[in-house]
Amino acid sequence: MPSLLDALYSGPLDGLTPPRLGPLTAPAVAMRDLLAPGRLEAELERFGAGYGDADCKGQGDRRAVASLWSKWHAGALLAPYLAANLLLERDLPVSLDEVGVHLTPEGRTECLQLAHAGRPLGSLDGFTRFSTLLDDHLTPLIARLSALSGASAKVFWSNVGNSFEHFLTALEGHPMAHPGVAAEGKRLLESRTLPDGRRNPLYQPVRYVQPTSEGASAPEPTRRVRRVRRLCCLRYLLPDLGYCGNCPLPGKASG
Repeated sequence: MPSLLDALYSGPLDGLTPPRLGPLTAPAVAMRDLLAPGRLEAELERFGAGYGDADCKGQGDRRAVASLWSKWHAGALLAPYLAANLLLERDLPVSLDEVGVHLTPEGRTECLQLAHAGRPLGSLDGFTRFSTLLDDHLTPLIARLSALSGASAKVFWSNVGNSFEHFLTALEGHPMAHPGVAAEGKRLLESRTLPDGRRNPLYQPVRYVQPTSEGASAPEPTRRVRRVRRLCCLRYLLPDLGYCGNCPLPGKASG
């Protein structure tokens, strides 16, 4: 039976894997169970084995494996969540007790398992409309990833922010988008603090850098504004991967 969410997977979301709807049964893994002692660590070890780090014994490798895993998870989570939130004004059930994930044989998140297609948003304000995502899913997940890997929570929030900003920009070009569809999401990313005074972990996750003086002298068609992450994702610590195309480390961004 067609889902309310199916219409979202066109335009910039065409080709992505949509969430599955229905009761949380195997092979889906409940997020609460995934975060249980031993389970997430086992999935990270399985995932890390594909990057020359089967035992996750090296501190640097462990941090990088967890960071890369979180980037895959963020993509699978944020694409449907932000599309439903911004285009349908619905809050998907992504709290730990409501959502599950389908994992690939390599141990990474492939797509979500949702009990239903979401509830109407209680508020359209940028500081409250994403609260289920931020407070009930990402905050406990990032705390667990940080504790397991030794990487700072800021690295994982930076990964989330990078994907968040990417999908906000992409959804502006969605055929279902209305003018200003991403405005409240951008307001969240542009605020240094939250309304209660806490530091906003998603503050300015990326910046757009003008060409250097040397680059500015290049012919107009060859000049490009660079999209740069606020924090490095540590990907370069994994064998054969190197630096990402948005790396903030001087001279390290790859194409």
